[in-house]
Amino acid sequence: MLNDSELATLRNRFRRDAEFLMQTTTSGEEYEKSQEDKDAKPLPRINKHSVFWIVASIAVTYYTDFFRNIMENEDIKSWWFSVGLVLLGTCLSLAMFCIVYLEWFKGIQHYDQEYPAIPPITTAAFLAASGSFTIALWPVWSFFTPLILFTQFMGVVMLISLLG
Repeated sequence: MLNDSELATLRNRFRRDAEFLMQTTTSGEEYEKSQEDKDAKPLPRINKHSVFWIVASIAVTYYTDFFRNIMENEDIKSWWFSVGLVLLGTCLSLAMFCIVYLEWFKGIQHYDQEYPAIPPITTAAFLAASGSFTIALWPVWSFFTPLILFTQFMGVVMLISLLG
C-alpha cells in the first residue's frame, strides 16, 4: 500500500495533469468552425461504396427474381407483408418530407434539430417494417431473407443518397 506522502504526491500529479488537460482543450468557437468546415465541404456523391451497393442490389433483384416472387409467390404471409408496406410507406413519407420539403424548399439543413421527433419515428417504422418483411418473406427465401432484404435496402439508400 501507499503511505500518506505517496498518496499526496499522486493526487497532486493527477490534479496538475487535469489542469493541463483543461487548458489545452479546444474552445467551443474552434469546434463550431470545424463543424462549419465539414458542412462546407460535401463528400462526393458517387463513390465505390455506393456503386457497390447499387450493383449488388441490382444483382440480387435479378438473380432472385425479386419482383416476380413478390407478385406471384403464394407462400408470402400477406398480413405481415401488408403491415411492412404500411410501415415502409410511413418511413419513406417522413424521409421525403425531410429531403424534399424541409431541405429543398425550406432550406433547413439540420432538420433533426428543428423536428426532433422525426428521426426516432422513422427509425422505429423502418425497424418494424424490416421485421415484418422478414417474417412475410421467410417462406420464400428462408435464412437468405435478411441478407436479401439488407442488400436491397442498402441499394435503395445509396440510390436515394444520390438525390440529396
